Amino acid sequence: MGIYLNPDNMGFQESLNSEIYVDKTGLIALTNDIICTRQKYVCVSRPRRFGKSMAADMLTAYYGRGEDSREMFSGLKIAEAESFEKHLNKYNVIRLNMAEFSSVRNMNDKIGEIEKVLLFDIKKGFRDIELFDNTQLIRSLKDVYAETKIPFVFIIDEWDCIFREQQNNTEAQKIYLDFLRNLLKDQTYVALAYMTGILPIKKYGVHSALNMFTEISMTNPEKYAEFTGFTESEVKALCERYNMSFDETRRWYDGYDLAGISIYNPRSVVMSMLGGHFYNYWTSTETFEALTVYIKMNFDGLRDDIVRLVSGESCRIDTTTFTNDMVTFNSKDDVMTLLVHLGYLTYDIDSKTVSVPNYEISEQFASTIRQLDWGEVAKSLKVSDELLKATLACKSDKVAALIQQSHMEDTSILKYNDENSLACVISLAYYSAREKYEMWRELPTGEGFADLVFLPRKNVDLPALVVELKKDKSADTAIEQIKRRQYTDKIKDYTGDVLLVGISYNSKEKTHSCVIEKIVK
Repeated sequence: MGIYLNPDNMGFQESLNSEIYVDKTGLIALTNDIICTRQKYVCVSRPRRFGKSMAADMLTAYYGRGEDSREMFSGLKIAEAESFEKHLNKYNVIRLNMAEFSSVRNMNDKIGEIEKVLLFDIKKGFRDIELFDNTQLIRSLKDVYAETKIPFVFIIDEWDCIFREQQNNTEAQKIYLDFLRNLLKDQTYVALAYMTGILPIKKYGVHSALNMFTEISMTNPEKYAEFTGFTESEVKALCERYNMSFDETRRWYDGYDLAGISIYNPRSVVMSMLGGHFYNYWTSTETFEALTVYIKMNFDGLRDDIVRLVSGESCRIDTTTFTNDMVTFNSKDDVMTLLVHLGYLTYDIDSKTVSVPNYEISEQFASTIRQLDWGEVAKSLKVSDELLKATLACKSDKVAALIQQSHMEDTSILKYNDENSLACVISLAYYSAREKYEMWRELPTGEGFADLVFLPRKNVDLPALVVELKKDKSADTAIEQIKRRQYTDKIKDYTGDVLLVGISYNSKEKTHSCVIEKIVK
């Protein structure tokens, strides 16, 4: 019927035509549950390239009266739902992608342009309806609804793009939020308002201009979690279809823990299946500066926490202070929360902690730290290749020298004041091992600080590594403790060779020593 009003279904048809299409029409059943109710306002935020526009195209095709979509959805999951027939092609859909209007910089002009294109479609699509004032968008929508009794479904993609384009223009942001509020809030012609973006709705103080929306985000996905990306069962099916290693796919692209559901990065999974190998597909679509800008921010403890995250630890944060923009930061927690929304970290809602989700993202963090040249931290990452080679060659003096070289006294995290700090140092020093090994941290059992356990990945012909760390005790003592404890639960069923690596740190002399012993099994 129009470009913005009841558009054609080609957007979703392209997804169906693609070599890889994962059926996410179960999302429609959720929106059917809330359509024409008090809960009809939903704002879904997730990182770039996580399928936001595909979902918007799908909802447009299902609800819109522009074309008959029955055949398109037959055979998909939604066709089995009781609500399928009730809502199929029953609404006037207004589909907007706010990024399309980004060239108009003045906010009042931008809103004027949006109203202008919508009014054009309305006047063209409802020629037989007399409009009280065909220059007023809201009044015209009311007139159409009063005459037809067919409400509108609003699908607004990239709703938050102006907060990224005009980050410091708070006046323009308020004008935009007021426009959306007046257009949608308490309007009887609205059957459903579904918005997508990277950021949740902007807050001013403790309030939101769009407080009628239920916010679905990377920190609180609610029942929409499985539609944020690919689930484990969906990825397993793709790996079987394309003869790709599921274990490697999981290592590279899994790790987003959303309400207990393990979510994979959809962009990277699709590209790896089609390309036949694993690579940093998603991070290659982002700029280096996208991560650099935020981890350079000078909040107390931020750098230390970033180092801990890269070493494999998790950090507790408070997400409630984040104001949902890219410029207002009052603490390291605000920065961390933004990184969750951008997809660089994952958030565990139960423990309220963040961690680096997968190998692809970990590599981006490590690359960023190297380029920022974070002193001894960057040095540690740079020598990690050499350290692994020296360890596998059982060159204990070389191992001790390399760890000494990467001794990180300039960062408060790395002053060796507890077992976590000491293990963090060694985890970073052995960062390169993660390409060929799975790594675990084991907490102390009353003596010593911590174990690091490295098990070779499938089809990797290397010995396992058990690293025991000691402070102010000999490296031989570390080896003896490993043997006394009969290794670790992580390798009790492992049948290959094992290298026992004892590392000692002398806190007075600030020196390291190392002993390596090979166990042939």
